[in-house]
Amino acid sequence: MNTELNTFRHQIREFIEQHADDEILEAGRKTTSFFPPFDQVMKWHRILHSQGWSAIRWPEEYGGTGWDVPRQLIFEEECRRAGVPLLLPQSISMVGPAIIHYGTDEQKRKHLPGILSGENFWAQGYSEPNAGSDLASLKCRAERDGDHYVINGSKTWTTYAHHANRLFLLVRTGGAGKPQQGISFFLIEDLTDPGIEIRPIIGLDGVPEQCDVFFTNVRVPVDCCLGEENDGWSVAKYLLEHERGGGTSFATTFRHELATIRRLAGRTGDGFGGFLADDPVFQDRYVRLHLEVDTLEATEEVFAAMEKGSPESGPMSSMIKITSMETIQRITELAIDVAGTPSLALQLAALTVASGVEPIGDDDAVTLMPKYLNNRAASIFGGSNEIQRNIIAKTLLR
Repeated sequence: MNTELNTFRHQIREFIEQHADDEILEAGRKTTSFFPPFDQVMKWHRILHSQGWSAIRWPEEYGGTGWDVPRQLIFEEECRRAGVPLLLPQSISMVGPAIIHYGTDEQKRKHLPGILSGENFWAQGYSEPNAGSDLASLKCRAERDGDHYVINGSKTWTTYAHHANRLFLLVRTGGAGKPQQGISFFLIEDLTDPGIEIRPIIGLDGVPEQCDVFFTNVRVPVDCCLGEENDGWSVAKYLLEHERGGGTSFATTFRHELATIRRLAGRTGDGFGGFLADDPVFQDRYVRLHLEVDTLEATEEVFAAMEKGSPESGPMSSMIKITSMETIQRITELAIDVAGTPSLALQLAALTVASGVEPIGDDDAVTLMPKYLNNRAASIFGGSNEIQRNIIAKTLLR
């Protein structure tokens, strides 16, 4: 690594060491999905914003860092090395880039500063009870009434909606043509409206991460529409490219998970007087996963330099989504095999930040089963892997 990049790495490392307090680091250790504990990650978000580092991939003109791809990766590597929580993707990595690309000057002025600072947190209103991977079949509807729309319907699997004060939403505003036509993309600014009801869903890991959201005659101004009315599908596709492959480096996170597994295997007996880390079967699985992560990292670097919304970027993001989510499932499977039966204990108190409750068994094992359970859905959320393969086939193989 050249001297300039090495100096940059030390600058990042020093900042993290000086500003990430014990509670933030504990939240990083106790993250069991792609969504860290809310209060602590938003605290870290605000700290990064004070340094101008909350949106490392945004253009400088909108408050981004202007860092090139190597610096972005160094920043993420140092964050994972230190164990700080990754910033929540819905605001910075998803709706933010969509507003930059499709928003009016007024929408950018109104929404981007609050996303950068962490003052506003946005949830994603895409999936519905009968419209998940087949998102174009959504039924949540908005009817025009003068200078307002009136929204009725529901959304589900809305991550951290119970923490959010903003919501980006796909609704049907027209009925003619293909299912993808007649869908609009809304920016909802007030989730305290009496017509909005948010119900948390308790997951298999015991944590309320997802939510149902219900809309009953909710009135929103016409200028909440991002992009053209009835052309929300274009906005949604652009945003999904960032969700599937442009928000953060999956490879960097996965290396951190593999390092945890390696440490655990080095302390876990193999039943024959040795340790699992020396077992040839473990070593074979571990090395194969490392190779998968290396390949994923090379693909991510190509995608990071690619113009989003281009003909190539859509199928590339789908490929990253497929490979990354299947890889993390295999990683969590190996983790459970290494940890064995001690990983079966449901330890909600020990997983709560600042609870002071010591975990049962190895510290590295307490998050493994929740991660395994959460990542069973990884090949479904953000568009199932079967849908991603269809996208690749339609765009590249016809």
